[in-house]
Amino acid sequence: MASVAAKSPVRRRRVDHRKAEADTEPSGPEDGSRTRGDSEGEAPVSPRPGTFWLTRVVLLRATAFIYLVAFSVAFTQNKQLIGERGLMPCRDYLNSVKRYVGGKIGIAALAYTPSILWLMDWSRMDANLDGIAVVGAALSGFVLVTGTANMVIMVSLWGLYHSLVNVGQLWYSFGWESQLLETGFLSVFLCPLWSLERISPQNPPSTINIWTFRWLIVRIMLGAGLIKIRGDQCWRDLTCMDFHYETQPVPNPLSYYLHRSPWWFHRFEVLSNHFIELVAPFFTFLGRRMCMLNGAVQILFQVVLILSGNLSFLNWLTIVPSLACFDDASLGFLFPSGTRQKVLQIQKEHAAGRGPKRTTGALARRALNISLAVLIGYLSVPVVMNLLSSRQVMNSSFDPLRIVNTYGAFGSITKERTEVIFQGTQSPDPKAPEAVWEEYQFPCKPGDVQRRPCVITPYHYRLDWLMWFAAFQTYEQSEWVIHIAGRLLANDSAVLSLVHHNPFQGREPPRWVRGEHFIYKFSRPGSASAAQGKWWIRKRIGAYFPPVDLEGLRSYFQSRNWPHPHIPTNKN
Repeated sequence: MASVAAKSPVRRRRVDHRKAEADTEPSGPEDGSRTRGDSEGEAPVSPRPGTFWLTRVVLLRATAFIYLVAFSVAFTQNKQLIGERGLMPCRDYLNSVKRYVGGKIGIAALAYTPSILWLMDWSRMDANLDGIAVVGAALSGFVLVTGTANMVIMVSLWGLYHSLVNVGQLWYSFGWESQLLETGFLSVFLCPLWSLERISPQNPPSTINIWTFRWLIVRIMLGAGLIKIRGDQCWRDLTCMDFHYETQPVPNPLSYYLHRSPWWFHRFEVLSNHFIELVAPFFTFLGRRMCMLNGAVQILFQVVLILSGNLSFLNWLTIVPSLACFDDASLGFLFPSGTRQKVLQIQKEHAAGRGPKRTTGALARRALNISLAVLIGYLSVPVVMNLLSSRQVMNSSFDPLRIVNTYGAFGSITKERTEVIFQGTQSPDPKAPEAVWEEYQFPCKPGDVQRRPCVITPYHYRLDWLMWFAAFQTYEQSEWVIHIAGRLLANDSAVLSLVHHNPFQGREPPRWVRGEHFIYKFSRPGSASAAQGKWWIRKRIGAYFPPVDLEGLRSYFQSRNWPHPHIPTNKN
């Protein structure tokens, strides 16, 4: 035993000597080729825990992907919704804001509605909207492909999308718009000011910034969980999922089958939802491994939601701050060995005290990150108070720039699905028994009972989504429905571009358009209806709005300052 003990210090010194050599070993190639750590029979190179170089790349790419989707939706739909001939022209909205703030385009107008559209030529509004969308898509595409960005690019993306959201009115009134703006704002501080180098020792990612993303996912989930517990009784008696798949805004084919799951599975879903939204977020503050567990749980939860419905890009967007729960060591598998080796070398140099010298720019950046923490903390006060309030509101902003917001989803669940179906006829008398009424079909909302539910996520049809809300309101509460009816009577190309099927394509336009109200239910798999190819079974409730014609709508349009659609000459 004595001889063994005498040899131990020698062995220890040899091991330490080898370790010292490994620590001073130069980095391998950066082109992704095999390095010493990736040779046959050896473990691959893996960065050490506690840094976020690779996390930054993943966060930037994920944010850029959501921006790309959002700007693509804007490019394909903005002209029809808020353009020069849109259902709610943004020029009219800007004029109303201008009158409200005293008739001038100045600081007051910009503060009330932050948008670069104030500074552009309003006579070319369609071109302005397209230009914003194209530039935004190009910048976000660059960041997505390269995985690199600077503050200039990310501020530009944030400002461009802000300019659309703030004039988007009803069409941009949902929580994911503010959530994208908040995520985009935090992404600005991930980047160096000018440099486009992905992994630069001179521009380390800020731990403060990473924690602002983690704070965002905590608030998102707690807001969603608390609004459910305080809202619909079905979240407390565990029955909400009995209805959700059938009544959600835009179901997909999997929704059809999940709706018929056993009752115990639906109860398990609600319990799991409560755990994920109300318990798991606190794992963020319990150390590295528990934080990563929360990140994994949240990502898995969002993937399940993506697979089971078409909720715009909301669930994809919610994955983004969840990624901040992971450090370089846990994300290394996503990158080639050269990139991992570079990060590991930077980590070793910092551990040995050989990191880059502190420059004035580095000190300024540190001050900027501290300022960010103070700003987020200050703006979080009303958000936290709202979370603690028994009168909690969801999807609200407490500052005009939407930097820190409150979130929530499905605080109440509709137990019955109703749909508004537009129908048109060429009959001169809409009350005649022989009048043939033909249906318009929208891209994704239920209509034809034999049409399979669509899969569009993360894309988003804004009009289809708003039609879901209109169905459990009245047309007096959703006057834009009558505006659509008038445009359909005129075969308006802008509105028809938002329609999947126009029954009067290539024919005379309809003389009358009406809205019919139906209850929709999923057919039962294996039933006679399903065998006939019916995904839905519907039952008429009654009229949603009565038959209208262009001449009869003239005073209605004038009273609301809507341009009256052109009456085709063959109607005169």
